[in-house]
Amino acid sequence: MSEQSPLDLAEGDPFGPHNLPYGVFSTADDPGRRRVGVRIGDHVLDAGAAAHTLGSPYAALLARPSLNPLLAAGRTAWRDVRRAITAWVTVPGHRADMEPLLHPLDAVTLHLPYEVADYVDFYASEHHATNVGRIFRPDGDALTPNWKHLPIGYHGRSGTVVVSGTDVVRPSGQRKAPADAAPVFGPSVKLDIEAEVGFVVGTPSRMGTPVALGDFGDHVFGLSLLNDWSARDIQAWEYVPLGPFLGKSFATSVSAWVTPLEALDAARTDPPARDRELLPYLDDSAEDEKGGFDLRISVAVNGHVIAEPPFATMYWTAAQQLAHMTVNGASLRTGDLYGSGTVSGPEVGQRGSLLELTWNGRDALELPEGKRTFLEDGDVVTMTAWAPGPDGVRVGLGEVSGRIVPSA
Repeated sequence: MSEQSPLDLAEGDPFGPHNLPYGVFSTADDPGRRRVGVRIGDHVLDAGAAAHTLGSPYAALLARPSLNPLLAAGRTAWRDVRRAITAWVTVPGHRADMEPLLHPLDAVTLHLPYEVADYVDFYASEHHATNVGRIFRPDGDALTPNWKHLPIGYHGRSGTVVVSGTDVVRPSGQRKAPADAAPVFGPSVKLDIEAEVGFVVGTPSRMGTPVALGDFGDHVFGLSLLNDWSARDIQAWEYVPLGPFLGKSFATSVSAWVTPLEALDAARTDPPARDRELLPYLDDSAEDEKGGFDLRISVAVNGHVIAEPPFATMYWTAAQQLAHMTVNGASLRTGDLYGSGTVSGPEVGQRGSLLELTWNGRDALELPEGKRTFLEDGDVVTMTAWAPGPDGVRVGLGEVSGRIVPSA
């Protein structure tokens, strides 16, 4: 009886040929050589070797230690490479060539798949922003006056973006509670998570030239899950008047897999109804392509699910964020990453941060190993997600996970 091929996937596998996310991996027998890989089921296809074996014109793009050359190649190349890889893993005549180039997922090391250029993080969930406003401004308006007129964001630190599985060192910094006479220095005692989706820019833009809403698909290659770790006590003391700084910049975790936008066509959805007119550069009411994505996110602490935030509820879309990010003439670079902001829904169990879930520490979460308000050393946070795919199949997004270790 012949052994089953890794290409013979179970029906409905969320990482089947309809998905094909990209990553970068190395193997135990050649740990110094990083290669572009494509996930198929629970295996990784060496994309560069596959392209070379079959004489693909895109072999040079795929035989690299990073996704950046492919990202920079543009939308036509993205489409053509995806079609080619789909054929490589589905056409029976290619099977004998492809099977030796498949590596079990649990036998490889996954790396940050692209060189991050700039990193921007937004604040695009109305439910999250409203909750935060009610926590910190209980006697005032939950939303700031500008919130429904523009996607609020800040520029982060690209050098501390790390791949899923990387330990996160508890940050130290200044903090001052309202009742304290003076600030103190030490490890954060309110270490938090933010369940987000990150968008990866491929094609750059020219400085001085804004990117229009309709050009989103020409510049953004794909998306992945993102955890914007946040030290709430450090953040609360430092953020007035300029915004997040050391409370955010110590680490941002991203999935090892980037799902191409083309794999998510069936997950496109209309954003929530808006109650005011937007300025023309943000007005997507006449756009042909739906701006939202129906992504179902799950957040677990130490294996226990604490929230299931729905991305379809996000007020500002990724296309609007890109348009706003460049409307002043700021240019895009290959490898730019921008986060959606915390994803939260209208229900308590859909809140994407511990700040909201515990109402800033007032209401502890009951976990099997004990109560939690904010993260403790040793806690492991894992985010997973899926989206509707073609013909009812699910599209799996690569997980993002990180473990908290004590301050250095």
